[in-house]
Amino acid sequence: MPIRLFESSDAPALAALFHAAVHRLAARDYTPHQRGAWSPAAPDPARYLARAADGRRLLVAVDDDDTPLAYGDLERDGHIDHFYCHPDHAGTGLTIALYDALERIARDEAIAMLYVEASEPARRFFLRRGFVEEARRDFDIAGVPIHNYRMTKNL
Repeated sequence: MPIRLFESSDAPALAALFHAAVHRLAARDYTPHQRGAWSPAAPDPARYLARAADGRRLLVAVDDDDTPLAYGDLERDGHIDHFYCHPDHAGTGLTIALYDALERIARDEAIAMLYVEASEPARRFFLRRGFVEEARRDFDIAGVPIHNYRMTKNL
């Protein structure tokens, strides 16, 4: 599947993809209450336009019809802030190809370390990609306790 840079027309699809991933892929690890706090509704597509304009690399994996299936971003300091796959395409190897593309960019730009705050499902993925778990992070979103993991990978 092709992986390309974000285009402004992707914004609504990425917002819907994010919301679906939170509610379906994280269902085994987070309660409905936690998922509802994390993503009460699909975010405003304008947030994706702002992300794409702030200097980060925002990559989108698409199908043959150019429909977004997964996306990930890489900030200039090596932070992977978003990394989401549509639930219907999870486990297909799509996210491996997307991650590999992000890591290639990081290496080309001489970024020495990647880091993430990974959810439970993302934690399992990033461990298989060579990341090291540094700490569990417990916090609240809108008064709802939730957690993720700070993880790093030296390149």
